[in-house]
Amino acid sequence: MSELTRQQFFAAIAPTIILIRQQGSPILPSVRLAQSLLETGGVIHAWNNLGGIKVGGGKLTPYWRGDAVTKGTWEFVGGQEVKEKAAFRAYRTLYHYYKDQDELFKNTRYAKVQEAKTAIEQAEQIRLAGYATDPNYSSKIMSLITKYNLEAYDAATIKFKPEIGFEGASIVPVMVDQTLYCTAYLEKGITYIPVRKIAELFGAKVDWKSKKVYVNGVLVDTRLGGSTSFVKPRDIMNLLKIKLEWDTYAKVLFIN
Repeated sequence: MSELTRQQFFAAIAPTIILIRQQGSPILPSVRLAQSLLETGGVIHAWNNLGGIKVGGGKLTPYWRGDAVTKGTWEFVGGQEVKEKAAFRAYRTLYHYYKDQDELFKNTRYAKVQEAKTAIEQAEQIRLAGYATDPNYSSKIMSLITKYNLEAYDAATIKFKPEIGFEGASIVPVMVDQTLYCTAYLEKGITYIPVRKIAELFGAKVDWKSKKVYVNGVLVDTRLGGSTSFVKPRDIMNLLKIKLEWDTYAKVLFIN
């Protein structure tokens, strides 16, 4: 992928970062945005590893299933920058990468990273925990946060609160072409997506008549969440001629 402008870069990754924060991630959006820019220079490669996470011991997680790429990297050794080659984890989507990074941050060595309440504290704790070998890692992150006013994302991110009717549900991402399209509810193993969102995606017409919902003139079974009608994607997959894939490990719905 070609290099993006800074605003294009942030626009591409911010929705995923905000979603994961809403799901309960301890990492502040400002820190995550700045770190991603620092690690990539504003380029989103096909392997979606925006934080330089190496293969390491190779232990699989729900978000990393063993794919990897080998590429050059700069490391600080004895105070000097040295060019090396290393194996890095490759991810299906940005969501998988950021969730896997959260798995890394669950390690006890990152306990103070999870506990940090401010961007400057969290950036410094990431450095102290040895995430990177660059002695100026935290100051570089903070410089980017300040330059692009990234703490505004922290203030704008509100913790997830289910709509009335889905109080016991969690939110999961819905991906189209490996990109976050919207969110859905996951309750007791069943996914519910806003009927209007999935209809708009495929140019279908939605009508409401006497509290019943019709898609392209066909009555569909829906469930109300707040003021939004939700549908089980599988109930209309044949109607809209779509293919669905459920990532059981990461709990991600893919629509093709």
